[in-house]
Amino acid sequence: MASESRAIRVAGSVQKEIASLLIRGVKDPRIGFVSIMGVKMSSDLRYANVYVSLYGSEAEKKSSLIGLKRSSGWIRRELGKNLRLRLTPELRFFKDTTLDDVYHLENLFTEIHQNESAQNENTSSDTDVTDETH
Repeated sequence: MASESRAIRVAGSVQKEIASLLIRGVKDPRIGFVSIMGVKMSSDLRYANVYVSLYGSEAEKKSSLIGLKRSSGWIRRELGKNLRLRLTPELRFFKDTTLDDVYHLENLFTEIHQNESAQNENTSSDTDVTDETH
């Protein structure tokens, strides 16, 4: 079994190499704009869970993920050529929704802030009206 620090180093190398391959080599037209958000290696370095952020409509996102899964053999073969590993890990691609979640939370916070500002303005204008009548 590999040490945890080795698994982290290998995951970083795998992440960089897959990102590079996606930029310069994958010819699958289904794969749209994709960002590699992270790679988590199994403790024996046989498996790499690759977390990707997908952009576009829901259909485009689904198509990109299918394209990545179908291209995993080619990507794995290229990893084997470019990285010095005893075993080239089996790649498993997963959708990472972290950016979508952050964007959703940011919108919620903005909406809450706007509602609070509107309530404060209404409260202060009500106070102004009552002050003027006395």
